[in-house]
Amino acid sequence: MDVLRTPDACFEGLADWTFLPHYAQVDGPDGASLRIAYVDEGPRDGAPVLLMHGEPSWSYLYRKIIPLLVAQGHRVLAPDLIGFGRSDKPASRADYTYERHVDWMSQWLLGVDLKGAVLFCQDWGGLIGLRLVAAFPERFAGVIIGNTGLPVGSGLTPAFEAWLNMSQNIPVMPVGGIVNMGTTRELKPEEVAAYDAPFPDESFKEGARQFPTLVPITAEHGSVAENLAAWKVLEAFEKPFLTAFSDNDPVTKGGETDFKARVPGAQGEAHIILSGGHFLQEDCPAAIADLLDDMVRRTR
Repeated sequence: MDVLRTPDACFEGLADWTFLPHYAQVDGPDGASLRIAYVDEGPRDGAPVLLMHGEPSWSYLYRKIIPLLVAQGHRVLAPDLIGFGRSDKPASRADYTYERHVDWMSQWLLGVDLKGAVLFCQDWGGLIGLRLVAAFPERFAGVIIGNTGLPVGSGLTPAFEAWLNMSQNIPVMPVGGIVNMGTTRELKPEEVAAYDAPFPDESFKEGARQFPTLVPITAEHGSVAENLAAWKVLEAFEKPFLTAFSDNDPVTKGGETDFKARVPGAQGEAHIILSGGHFLQEDCPAAIADLLDDMVRRTR
């Protein structure tokens, strides 16, 4: 496996980004070793909050949420998925599979020995994060999901089909521009540049290119069986489970319905629709931080 690593210089002077990186090694195929970067802020003995990003963003997505949670005394961890942010980036699209991402993040979770965490996850952060909850339910105190899902081959929305086609055919993937298109507010040029920072050229974007093709939208896709098994665990998950989708995301609109109906922990929760686009962390960070703080305090 050939692995690329974005130079540290690409992350210097990013707007509103003052967090020091932490690193962990995970095992890849054929004996490869991969480096996962993550933010780890706040007191070590604080209640842990895990923030998981999706495609094609990185933990920069949580830059306005992290300080709000730290100010409340919580420990906040925000990893960069393999292929994104400061984490290593396998150079071949074939190196990226759904199950490998679950395995890599499982290794990371066990390596940092996270226990009693409240998870917030969006986009692929949910597709992977919810698999972590299903694999290690005892390590999570509660879950908040926004604009995500756990698909099992039952089709796709027109908006996702348009995104899939664009992601596979556009010659240069404008990562920062894609994030900007998925928000209701207009990102500043320096914010767009920060989303572009992990990708010095197109060779670093193989994960970003491959992720849309990995979503199990048909029965023939990989990981359908694994996601069905994960749903069985979630259907017995009785800890707090809150949906906080946004009102302006055509890709995941209505996706909260199954979770509200099928997850026992969702019963009685004050589910909410937030004001924002697909990347709702950019549009309503304070509201998300408040939801997380409330769940942490309830679960503690």
